[in-house]
Amino acid sequence: MKVTVCQLRNDPKQLERDWQELVKHVQRCHSDFVLLPEMPFHPWLCRSRQPDPALWEASVVAHRQWLERLGELKVAAVAGTLPIMQADRRFNEAFLWSPPSEYRAVHRKAYLPDEDGFWEASWYDRGPLSFTAFEAAGARMGFLICTEMWFGEHARAYGRAGVHLLLVPRATPLSSADKWLAGGRTAAVISGAFCLSSCFGGTDRHGMQWAGRGWIIEPEEGDILAMTSPSQPFITMDIDLQVPEGAKKTFPRCVAE
Repeated sequence: MKVTVCQLRNDPKQLERDWQELVKHVQRCHSDFVLLPEMPFHPWLCRSRQPDPALWEASVVAHRQWLERLGELKVAAVAGTLPIMQADRRFNEAFLWSPPSEYRAVHRKAYLPDEDGFWEASWYDRGPLSFTAFEAAGARMGFLICTEMWFGEHARAYGRAGVHLLLVPRATPLSSADKWLAGGRTAAVISGAFCLSSCFGGTDRHGMQWAGRGWIIEPEEGDILAMTSPSQPFITMDIDLQVPEGAKKTFPRCVAE
């Protein structure tokens, strides 16, 4: 299975350029699956503590418009997150998209930080503590949206559910990039699944330096197979889905509970 992770810049003009290059990369590499960063299609909302309903609506509209362009990638499946409104409540919803225009809601972010630059609990509501595996592009997958990666019990549960891919769309700063990478390696080992992550990269117009470092981490030892950078913002790898099947039979995944 060929999977693609990426880092995209969090600015509309730069995003358009990045998108065109991502489309070329994915088609050239004949990828099957693309993971996008967390809420990638609008400037980051949660930098201010006070939520702005008009700005939230603008982000909802922008993401809805970009959904119509996912077919440009010409892949079997695309995963990411976007802002939604439901019954006057706001959520960060993980989705799976497949051609020609099938949208499937999979999960809503349940663990929300509320700190400088990341006032997420102030901006939107907590989703249910529901972490359910799903099938796509011939693989079994599970979402841990950004902060959720740090709650290892869910990675462990996904492992027991037989996932091949652990999906971690992120919006994380450069200042904590090493910590996040360590967390991704741990999540891969705990779950016995390939850990895939995509994130914002570069510096946005507000001066936020984003981490980038989209990664593909293998499940047996938590080794980093590939990681994006400013010079290589997109990475596609052909991974063997039998590897996580074998990893789940070895330590520490095999320890009885």
